Amino acid sequence: MYQTELSDLITVDELCELLSIGRNSAYSLLNSGDIKAFRIGRIWKISRESVFEYIKRKSKL
Repeated sequence: MYQTELSDLITVDELCELLSIGRNSAYSLLNSGDIKAFRIGRIWKISRESVFEYIKRKSKL
């Protein structure tokens, strides 16, 4: 079973940098479930792996 380490979790700001997108676009991707993530209170926790999976899915169009 794969276990994500805490260092593999990124913030919304880091997601914006990785994808070169704005915060509104990032929140849209998170809220729609396109990028798998979870929230603790108001803070989003995003695994790097879920971002790379999203990129792979989108690049196969």
